[in-house]
Amino acid sequence: MKLKTDYLFILLSAFFFLGCEKEEEFIISPGVIYNSTEAINRFEELDQQGVLIVNSYFNKDIFHLILENQDTLKVDGRIVETFQPKPAEWNAELIFRDGKTGIAPYLGNTLDILPDSVQVNPSGYGPLSALINITMPAIGKFKFRVVGKNGSKSDITHTPSNISKVHRLNIFGLYGNHENTVEVSFLDNNGNERIKKSLVLHTDPLPAKLPLIEVDIAKREAMDGDLTLVSYRGLGIPFMPFIMDSFGDIRWYLDYAAHPILNRISYECGIEPLRNGNLYFGDVSNHAVFEIDFHGRVLKSWNFEGYSFHHNVIEKPNGNFLVAASKNTSQHLNGKITINDIIIEIDRMSGGIVKEWDLKQSLDENRTVWMNNLGNNTVNWLHNNGLYYDESDDSIILTARFQGAMKITADNRLKWILAPHLEWGKDRNGVDLNTKLLRPLDQNNQPIQDLDILEGRTNHPDFEWVWYPHSPSVKSPGSFLFFDNGDRRNYSTSELYSRAVEYIIDEENMTVKQVWQYGKERGIDAYSRIQSDVDFLPNKNNILFVPGWNVDNGGKFGGKVIEVNYASGEVVFEARISPSSGQQALHRAEKISFY
Repeated sequence: MKLKTDYLFILLSAFFFLGCEKEEEFIISPGVIYNSTEAINRFEELDQQGVLIVNSYFNKDIFHLILENQDTLKVDGRIVETFQPKPAEWNAELIFRDGKTGIAPYLGNTLDILPDSVQVNPSGYGPLSALINITMPAIGKFKFRVVGKNGSKSDITHTPSNISKVHRLNIFGLYGNHENTVEVSFLDNNGNERIKKSLVLHTDPLPAKLPLIEVDIAKREAMDGDLTLVSYRGLGIPFMPFIMDSFGDIRWYLDYAAHPILNRISYECGIEPLRNGNLYFGDVSNHAVFEIDFHGRVLKSWNFEGYSFHHNVIEKPNGNFLVAASKNTSQHLNGKITINDIIIEIDRMSGGIVKEWDLKQSLDENRTVWMNNLGNNTVNWLHNNGLYYDESDDSIILTARFQGAMKITADNRLKWILAPHLEWGKDRNGVDLNTKLLRPLDQNNQPIQDLDILEGRTNHPDFEWVWYPHSPSVKSPGSFLFFDNGDRRNYSTSELYSRAVEYIIDEENMTVKQVWQYGKERGIDAYSRIQSDVDFLPNKNNILFVPGWNVDNGGKFGGKVIEVNYASGEVVFEARISPSSGQQALHRAEKISFY
């Protein structure tokens, strides 16, 4: 009996020993993949996430796959037969001992961009733009750099947000008549470079129609951005807008001469950026508003039957457009057709006209102190040339070449008039407009009461009116910015200068105080009788001052783009823009970015 018991103990002990030895051999380690199906599924997840394997090694029967995000994928080495990286294909082949094969995303060493996937001027209207179509074997994103002629400060770089295998790279900022180097980098999801390739893109010479640009001052660290969109009008229709950099090189322009619709583009005030990153403008030739991309492709247009476009269109915060218009049936009290005295609001989605402001109802259409043209066949008594929407009270600020600057409500009631107090009568509703005139204050906040100053025959040391103004805007609540052209200033032509001018307007007390100006000290050097622009650039606290017509450019004539620091008055950028002939240069200019 004892023999049988001892024999059973030996058998159990042997079984226990063997069982323990077998269990130790197959201990499950956390984070290790022990079967081919799980490994293949994990590879598919990595591919979908855009995470690549960058290296591999064996350690204690564990096959370590190092990922570009610093994680490690661990596979039981005993289930792996072979591992073959194929960097030219951006993958690796893993053959398992059970006969299955897994394809894992792996860091590649090729960036194939076929010649027919690169198009310079893909639309036919943007000669300094390009489109590159790339399909990669792995998910990621791209960064590209247009190498500038003048060092890194003239480079144009962009990293699109698209994370995918399929990419469309919209390249802007090439140079004309140049072998442009464009560096294209394929990145991981975190922006780390995987591989880079340089392309050379050839462009044709710039058209002779574009102007001579001479940069006199460029203090780049103090400037608010490097690129300026110029709504160029030189040498006539079709107008040719361009973007210049701070070195005076043209880096983008549109040539619509062969366009089926825009071949006579006449955008008056000019082209401006939309909130969605595209561009827009009103066109006098088609009497419509157009939305385009930077390639020059028309994305959408809005017509307004019964009206014609002139001068200015602006985008409201809700996306609708406010358009300075003329109405085909608009009549002066004398029975003649009027022009340039209507504002309409266009619904961005439906294209319908949702509101109209007839400015004959809210202003004095018989006031002729600045221009007597009531006897003309078409009466241009107002000449509304600029609009700005004031979101704070749902009102519109407008500039009118022949009347001054004013603010109207959403229901077409006049809030105030910024203009000399001379010969104001009543509107069509019988409202005495003298009650809407802003009263000027000196720097001590005391009322200016000299009648010659109030009526505009002379200036006060602390205050001047705007004359034939353009480009209204709100700099900050209660602070208003205008381009004061200075045409017929004080009813004379003896002193010629234009200004960027800021006023503080107290709408409750109906007072106006001049708090800042630039340009008077420049005299004829920056005088523009018509057109022109002014913008506040908040990032650097600068003012963009743009006299655009017949400006003396040192023996040539055209316009200037001047960026001046608001606090110090220091000019941080100045460029002269001179067409080869004529006086016409530009209406407006905007600081802009391609992306």
